[in-house]
Amino acid sequence: MLQIPLWKRLFIWALVAVGLALALPNLFYARVEQANDARAAIETLGATPERNAAAENWPSWLPSGLVNLGLDLRGGAHLLAEVQVADVYEQRMDGFWPDLRDALRDARDEVGPIRRADQGGPELKVRLSDAAALPRAMEVARSLARPVASLSGAGATDIEVAGEETADGAMLTVRLSEAERAATDDRTVRQSLEIIRRRIDEVGTREPTIQRQGQDRILIQVPGIGSAEELKSLIGTTAQLTFHPVAGRTTDAAASAGPGEVIYPSIDEPDTFYVLERTPVVSGENLVDSQPSFDQNGRPAVTFRFNPTGARAFGDYTAENIGSPFAIVLDEEVISAPVIQDHIPGGSGIITGNFTIEESTELAVLLRAGALPAELTFLEERTVGPELGQDSIDAGRIACLVAFVAVLALMWASYGLFGLFANIALLINVGLIFGLLSMIGATLTLPGIAGIVLTIGMAVDANVLVFERIREEMKTAKGPSRAISLGYERALSAIVDANITTFIIAGILFMLGSGPVRGFAVTLGIGIITSVFTAIFVTRLIIVTWFDRARPKKIEV
Repeated sequence: MLQIPLWKRLFIWALVAVGLALALPNLFYARVEQANDARAAIETLGATPERNAAAENWPSWLPSGLVNLGLDLRGGAHLLAEVQVADVYEQRMDGFWPDLRDALRDARDEVGPIRRADQGGPELKVRLSDAAALPRAMEVARSLARPVASLSGAGATDIEVAGEETADGAMLTVRLSEAERAATDDRTVRQSLEIIRRRIDEVGTREPTIQRQGQDRILIQVPGIGSAEELKSLIGTTAQLTFHPVAGRTTDAAASAGPGEVIYPSIDEPDTFYVLERTPVVSGENLVDSQPSFDQNGRPAVTFRFNPTGARAFGDYTAENIGSPFAIVLDEEVISAPVIQDHIPGGSGIITGNFTIEESTELAVLLRAGALPAELTFLEERTVGPELGQDSIDAGRIACLVAFVAVLALMWASYGLFGLFANIALLINVGLIFGLLSMIGATLTLPGIAGIVLTIGMAVDANVLVFERIREEMKTAKGPSRAISLGYERALSAIVDANITTFIIAGILFMLGSGPVRGFAVTLGIGIITSVFTAIFVTRLIIVTWFDRARPKKIEV
């Protein structure tokens, strides 16, 4: 009646062993974390004696996955940033100017001489010397309009064109349409969100929370980072690489730029400023890779590679401007302005400067992660100290221990030896929960601990159903073997029904919730799976193994 095949017994114990092995690193959290960080640093930055020694703190052949601790447990930094979406309007107008300029030049016989009149901003202004040419110029500008790429802007175009006569001719004004502004705002926030995530992931922080709030705000929570200032320095750096034609250079910091020009200081040359064309030939948006390297003299440098669009623009410009200086600009500072010696095909190159190895590595990371499309304004910043995190961990540990001891004592008092078997399965259940959390790299927060505590209380429900059913079967069944067998068979449907409904609720919480709510849903859902497994298979296997050896004539449940 209670026969379980040998292969099934071995399979059950093998699953238990694997789950407990995956949970093992969490008992040595600091050592394993230090070893993992050292191995990651060796892969990216190379080996050193200190890193090698730290990597040996935990054997490489053992599992090394850990349950990540959330901000409320580990400490870290919390930021609420507002994306200055209006910054992108100026970039869009700068990017639109070459197309508009070329189109108006093609119609020069009809529109006459043109000149850009604005100094940057959300509107592009073009001065016409002949007021009579304004209608034709507006027609040319409107011909460059494109449909808005969003559902809400269906049927609308991306630009609005206006014009007015002036004393010396006419002024053509081009700006983004309302529909395009809304679509641009949404894309800007989404792009900022993704770039922030990539930048934080590049430095190896564990399980950050990065999510959009409202129309133009982003919530950033990173466990384990030293302070909010450290986090701001990581994500607040624009790291925008652009390549500009050089119009001249000056030593006058107060010099004013002409129409369509900007003045940026040199990083390596004190009191030197470069006059550059405002519209870059290629920008960091076209970068697909960047790596720290060394130049031909063995000094730290950064290599870069463009996508096909950027490579074509870069190659065409260098082919047509041999002998002209070409400025490499990083965050509105000129890194260098070399003279183009030859055509540079292939879309790859190298940035040299007075870098240290650490600076070249950091620059490569920031360039590879991409440039923020707009400035971030930090509305709220908070550093959660490790003392608060430790208090939370201690409170959670006490809650777990109290719940655990109470459940163990109640099961022992209520069901005797069978209660002891259920308690052994409960210990295995907790180990399996942490094993699965470690395997999927889940983040544990205070609500997650609440989910584990709830699981501990629920874990014995299935055993209670089985044991109570066995008690009833003992009154009518022929012998304890038959009672145990019927108890498991007839309690199975109730166990499955009860846990499926709870699992559905956990799934709904995970899909509709966010942050801590999802953490609670994950631990609850995993706890349900492990609880059913330990109750139906592990506890039953323990009872069957005991029964095979003891062969009791009567059982006390």
